[in-house]
Amino acid sequence: MAAFTYDGLNRQGQSVHGEVVADNSGAAIEKLREAGVLVTDINEKVVKQAKKRGGKKVTLTDTSLFSRQLAAMLSAGVPVTRALSTLAKQTTNPTLAAAIDDIAKNVEGGGTLADAFAQYPKIFNKLFVSMIETGELGGILEQSLMSLSNQLQKEKNLKENIKSAVSYPKNIGIFALLLLIAMLVFMVPMFQDMIPEDTDLNKLTEMIFAVSGSLRTKWYLWIVCAAILIAALVMIKRSKPAHRFWENTKLRMPMFGTFITKMCIARFCRTLATLISGGVTAVDALQSAGPTAGSDLIENAVKDAISDIEEGKAISESLDKSGLFPPMVIGMIAIGEEAGTLPELLDKVAEFYEEDVEVTSRNLRAMIEPIALIFVGALVGGMLISLYLPIFSATTSVGS
Repeated sequence: MAAFTYDGLNRQGQSVHGEVVADNSGAAIEKLREAGVLVTDINEKVVKQAKKRGGKKVTLTDTSLFSRQLAAMLSAGVPVTRALSTLAKQTTNPTLAAAIDDIAKNVEGGGTLADAFAQYPKIFNKLFVSMIETGELGGILEQSLMSLSNQLQKEKNLKENIKSAVSYPKNIGIFALLLLIAMLVFMVPMFQDMIPEDTDLNKLTEMIFAVSGSLRTKWYLWIVCAAILIAALVMIKRSKPAHRFWENTKLRMPMFGTFITKMCIARFCRTLATLISGGVTAVDALQSAGPTAGSDLIENAVKDAISDIEEGKAISESLDKSGLFPPMVIGMIAIGEEAGTLPELLDKVAEFYEEDVEVTSRNLRAMIEPIALIFVGALVGGMLISLYLPIFSATTSVGS
C-alpha cells in the first residue's frame, strides 16, 4: 500500500485536497471517484507515521479512550470530521493529537476514515483499521469503535498482568547487581585494609580482592566490556536465527511456556472475537488476528488454517491440525461454529485465559520472591564469609 496526495473537485464543484491510501495511483483514482471526487492531480508520497509534537509514545490507554470518545460523539450525531477535530484539541498526548488532526483533514478532503487511520500503523494497528473499515461499510461505526475500546482496554490489562510477572525478578536482578558492585567498590577495600599482608588467603577471597581492585582502578575497561556485551546481546536478540530459536522454544519452556501459551491464546481469541462480532469475514478476521497472538508458531498455524478454510473445512478442524491450540479452545470454536455463536464463545475463551494469566502471574511472583531473596542473601552472605575468613585466620594466628 502507498499514500497519494491529490487535488480534485467534489460533487458540489468545490476544490478539495487530501490523501488516500491504495495499491497504486489507478486504484487511488478509482477509490476517489467512488467517493465523488474528480481527481485533477495525484502524486505518491511516503506514508507518514506521526508528526512530532514532543514525540510521546501513544499507549493502549490513549487509543482506547480515543475510540470511546469518538464513538460517543458519533452516536450523539456529531459529524465525523468535526468529532476528530474536537478530539485532536482535547487529546493530551501530543503525538496522538497530531495524528488525529491530520486524519480529520484527510477525511475532510474526501478520503475514507479507514485509509486515513491506515497512514499511522505505529499508532493504529491492523485490528483498528479493519474494525474502522468494517464499521464504515456496514454503517455500524459507533459499535465498532466501542468494541475496539473494550478490546484495547482488555489488551492493556493483559499486558499489565504479564509485566507484573516479569518485573519482580528483573528488579531483583538489577538490585543484586548494584549491591554486588557497591560491595566490591566500597566494602571490600575496608576489609582488605584490616587483613595483614602476610595472611594466607583462600582462592575465593583472592578472586574477590582482584575483581574489586580491577573495578576501582580499571573501571573504564569494565564499562567498555559491559557496553560491548549489551550491544552483542541486542544484536543477537534482533537476529533472525535468535528470533527463530526463541519462537520455537518459548511455548515449550518449563513452567513459563504454559504461561506464554495462555497469553498468546488469550490475545488471539480476543482479537478474533472482536473482528467477527464487528462483521469481518472469518478469513479476514483470522488474517488480522494471527499476528496479534505474539507467537510466530501460532501465526503460521493460522495461515495454514486459512488455506484449509478457503477449501471448505471448519475453523476448529483447521486450527486443530497444528496441535498448538488446547482442546478446550478447539471444542469451544467447534460449538460456536455449529450454534452460530462463535464471537460470544471466543470472548468467553479469552476471558478464561486472561483470568488464568492473571492467576498464573501472581503464582509465579509468589514462587519467585523467596527464590530471589535466597539468591540475594546467598550473594551477600557468601561474600561476607569469604571476607571474614582471612580476618579470623589472622586473629587466630596472633592469639597462638
